[in-house]
Amino acid sequence: MASESDKDEAVATDDAESTAAGAGSRPPPAKSKKKKKSAADVQKELAELGKAQDERPPVDLKKIFLRVALVAAVIWVIALIIPGWIPKAVAGVASVLAVGVMIWLQRYVKKTQALGAILKGADTDEGRKKAIERLETEFKKGDTQAVLAKAQLQMQEDPRAALATLESVNLDKELAPIAGQVRAMRAMLHLTLGETAEARALADKLELGKQQEPKTRVMFAAVAGEAWARTGQGRKAVDTLDLFNPDAPEHAEMKAQMWRARAYAYAAVNDTKGIGRALKKLAEMNPHLLGMFLPPQKKVHPLLEREAKQMVARMGLAQRKMARPKM
Repeated sequence: MASESDKDEAVATDDAESTAAGAGSRPPPAKSKKKKKSAADVQKELAELGKAQDERPPVDLKKIFLRVALVAAVIWVIALIIPGWIPKAVAGVASVLAVGVMIWLQRYVKKTQALGAILKGADTDEGRKKAIERLETEFKKGDTQAVLAKAQLQMQEDPRAALATLESVNLDKELAPIAGQVRAMRAMLHLTLGETAEARALADKLELGKQQEPKTRVMFAAVAGEAWARTGQGRKAVDTLDLFNPDAPEHAEMKAQMWRARAYAYAAVNDTKGIGRALKKLAEMNPHLLGMFLPPQKKVHPLLEREAKQMVARMGLAQRKMARPKM
């Protein structure tokens, strides 16, 4: 006696045969009429979404100014209630400082927006060249924000030139957050070039615990973790990187770098399973990312290089064609 599953299979077979027989007479289902998007179409849509996000102001100055004004008003009310000239003097000094901060913030936001507009069109070789020219002519020499933007453009083609640009920044004269960002970018470039000792010296000065911005904290952890892993501090690297989930949606921009750092960290503690997991994650994003661990890359852990070669072979990719990914 036929089972229920056998009946289901028979019905499915009859349906499939009927569909095949009538394919020439009946129009295709509605789904087949839907045109599949090409890679170019998808990239265009993503670019448009990115432009929409870039056009949003980084901060709402009106809300900030309103809050500062309310706080200043409260301070002056209290100062007027308290007798004597000292409260009034304190309120006056606080007001002058608040005005100075608001002027600085307004200029900072305008400059950030101007830099964003320049970088928006730098998605081609010619676009990057024009953007660098504008950064060099439209901003003062030594402007740290412009220097960072220029280095971001240069590192896509010439990491050594980007490193030279960042080294022109005097870290002793910069605010701690800016100095930390410059150190992290320099360390990342040294790692890309296989200069692990130089990267470690910079990574040791990064203060992860003092970073309030989540993305900055993750970036610091990824750079420092890789630098520690590649200079004999594997356990410290693993413990630090384990604090962050590379697959979390909010870490999408740093996902590749976080898994790269983990691959080096797992290699430093001889965790073969961990290496395999990290390499698999990178390959799922882009198989060519495995080229980061293959010759002619410098100072790659032998265990990590071996696992990367084996995965490339299993995927049927020619190692000689593995392009060096841009970080």
